[in-house]
Amino acid sequence: MAPPHDFPLLPPGFRFGTSTASYQIEGAVAEDGRGPSIWDTFTAEPGRIADGSTGAVACDHYHRVEEDVALMQELGTGGYRFSIAWPRIQPTGRGPANERGLAFYDRLIDTLLANGQQPMVTLYHWDLPQALEDDGGWLNRDTVDRFAEYAAIVGERFADRVEHWIPVNEPNVASIQGYGMGVHAPGKKLLFDCLPAAHHLLMAHGRAAIELRRAGATSVGCANNHAPIWPASDDDADVGMSKIFDALWNGAFLEPMLLGRYPADLMPLFEEFMAEGDLATIRQPLDFYGVNYYNPMKVAAADEDSETPFEFREVVGYPTTDFGWPIVPDALREFLVMFRARFRAALPPIMITESGCSYGMGPDENGVVDDQPRIDYLRSHVNAVSEAIQRGVDVRGYYCWSLMDNFEWAEGYTQRFGLVHVDYETLQRTRKNSFHWYADLIAAQPQHL
Repeated sequence: MAPPHDFPLLPPGFRFGTSTASYQIEGAVAEDGRGPSIWDTFTAEPGRIADGSTGAVACDHYHRVEEDVALMQELGTGGYRFSIAWPRIQPTGRGPANERGLAFYDRLIDTLLANGQQPMVTLYHWDLPQALEDDGGWLNRDTVDRFAEYAAIVGERFADRVEHWIPVNEPNVASIQGYGMGVHAPGKKLLFDCLPAAHHLLMAHGRAAIELRRAGATSVGCANNHAPIWPASDDDADVGMSKIFDALWNGAFLEPMLLGRYPADLMPLFEEFMAEGDLATIRQPLDFYGVNYYNPMKVAAADEDSETPFEFREVVGYPTTDFGWPIVPDALREFLVMFRARFRAALPPIMITESGCSYGMGPDENGVVDDQPRIDYLRSHVNAVSEAIQRGVDVRGYYCWSLMDNFEWAEGYTQRFGLVHVDYETLQRTRKNSFHWYADLIAAQPQHL
């Protein structure tokens, strides 16, 4: 192991973990009573997924729980963030629980605890039961009630063993990419008419938080995708449009959760479908605020004849991942510092609930996966978190995305985010060099010395 001074050091008790999502790793999409999700439907439509693939098998985690949890134990992580597949629990999103689905997560949770991994459970990581989408999905307010019933079932079963809960993963991505831009399931291109879906996802967060606490949950947070938004130039139009997009991507999700309001510039867009009391429902007390961070975005004002008012520009001057995303760890540090400065007492302790990068290298002739760029990425971003903590930001954990390579949504299997390489033909797991680095990082922390 490298000497401790080679690694960023975090405060005693800081939680290192890994993150995954059900549709991206589980496979077994038609086993043990699981119903179809919007991603099963979406991936079956030609042209939707870059490589034409589906999550039907994915990493086959459903049949490899012991093997995969053993990898976490070897890493030395203290926590594992995963999501429960709603269609496994309620195949149509309604009615009594599917006992075989609950039994799978029972086994997973017990295996995690037996291997020193505290569960952080996400209730919704985008795999909506298709039967609910057939009734309007997140555009239909009734889906909020269905989600609350699902949360109550899951909370009653697992609250005694789950350390942290996240009702909804990235409601901005789920609504804007899924219902606004059409690049994610269910593939609707409604532009600003996707905002009811955003509101209902936020309502679902609030209602689920209530049900989880009623069931005995002691730590309920969120996992919001946040990106610093940079104007493409000093031109007033670009600056103004970047502020509006910042309000849409960031503010419209964090302000309701923390302050019980939407950004003033956007409020007229939400008022037409809001009911009295909605914002109070959304603003549930949070035990932690989860930040999913990948990269900043650069925004310009689009031409008048464009279908959207925003135009996204390349962030130049920085290295990029295989996904083409700019690597700007300083932007994470500055986001955290500004986040604390802006919200202060309204902001609970922060968890980095996702942070990672895509690099495609696989095993060489000796079985070694030399993914040095991922090591560099993780080191710089953990350093950014450490610097934010030194500047007074209360960050309690860093969950690396992802434990293993997996089905990367619209990109299929073309992007690899894992610490563990997965051969999608044989499903063999191979520890990457970044896996060993992350294990050494954890072992070098103060509580381990």
